[in-house]
Amino acid sequence: MVNMIKRMRKLQALVNIRVGTGAATFPSASSATKEFPAITRLHLTYARKIYGGHQGARHFWRNCLPRLKFHNPAIPMTVRPTDEQDGPAALTIYFAEQASNAASLTASQIDDKHAPKPSETEKSAVLDLKNLDYQQIWNKVKMVTGAQEIAATTEEEAELRKFEQWKQQSEKDRVRMAALRQAKKDQERMLLEARGEVEKLREL
Repeated sequence: MVNMIKRMRKLQALVNIRVGTGAATFPSASSATKEFPAITRLHLTYARKIYGGHQGARHFWRNCLPRLKFHNPAIPMTVRPTDEQDGPAALTIYFAEQASNAASLTASQIDDKHAPKPSETEKSAVLDLKNLDYQQIWNKVKMVTGAQEIAATTEEEAELRKFEQWKQQSEKDRVRMAALRQAKKDQERMLLEARGEVEKLREL
């Protein structure tokens, strides 16, 4: 049973990295257009603690960035967690030659000192992520990059449903086992109390 649980968790991790928010491909040199140039790299900066508007950026790192890297393995993606709660929560997107029109219109003027400088053949745009949840951040990334989301296959959807059923059953089993353990403890307590009463009667 333990091996089955481990196997299910590994399979779930594999499926989760293939599908979901952030499962998308960026424009490459072969698929780039004038509207959406190729993406050359990404850099994310956020504070380690979630207060001060950094929660969404942290969740974007945890939920979206692994999927983006999985589907865009050739694109470097760097992350810099800091101790600067008043510092930026920012995503710097690097474009080949020129930024997209959407990036030029929506880019923030904040300065992220932790982001690498663009090379001579790159243009960068900084997105301000403060006080946005990770879904809002992802929508913003899609808008400025032209990322194409990857839909789950029929098999992956079936696996996700199976994992959800397994999760629900695991929760039911957890509640049932907790009830059994509590019942056992209650029974043991009652026996101890009964023995205590017997001892008191013997002392009379």
